[in-house]
Amino acid sequence: MRLLVGLGNPGPRYTGNRHNIGFMALDAIARRYEFSGGRSRFNSLTAEGSIGGEKLLALKPQTYMNDSGRALQPALQFFKLGPADVIVIHDEIDLPLGRVRVKRNGGAAGHNGLRSIDAAIGPDYWRIRLGVGHPGEQGRVKGFVLDDFSADEMSEVTRVLDAVVEAFPLMIGGDPDRFRSRVDVVLNPPPPKPDPAKPDPANQDRAKKRRDTLSTSDDDGGAD
Repeated sequence: MRLLVGLGNPGPRYTGNRHNIGFMALDAIARRYEFSGGRSRFNSLTAEGSIGGEKLLALKPQTYMNDSGRALQPALQFFKLGPADVIVIHDEIDLPLGRVRVKRNGGAAGHNGLRSIDAAIGPDYWRIRLGVGHPGEQGRVKGFVLDDFSADEMSEVTRVLDAVVEAFPLMIGGDPDRFRSRVDVVLNPPPPKPDPAKPDPANQDRAKKRRDTLSTSDDDGGAD
């Protein structure tokens, strides 16, 4: 069993905040893979499900971001799990919107939710970092993450969440590198390869120019 944790702040006031993209991701995963529940336990809203045969308990801490560790600690103790069994999904201001990165262990980098979790269970857990961008000035960060995504940004957020949801079985299957690569491919698909059965318009244009040049040369040299 593993714990899947989305970070955010509870209540409708915070629903569309950049800081709540972890909640958004957890909700999208639970919908796609048909988690059941909606129980209140471990200071969280919880749902249960499985992906690729792995049983998961999804938690949305209701303690507010700065006290997220208070939700994880009792859940780990109850299920006799360790930090390595935890995947935390959270906002990351050091990544632009549309970028997703994964790592295990590391510092909190000023993120109060991660700092609380580190204090409660230690740093040796998995983090899925969802970029939300940076306001450009450190003094504006708090207000920035507690502001809602704009309508244009929400369109990109939807793309990111769809990519994360599609690739998530790779993460649960123990292949975070392939998970990240798959997310990147979904968000930035390679250009389609040309169909060898169809003529290349660029080649046709070059061939036409060559024919036109030859025709002009013939006309210029035809009179005695």
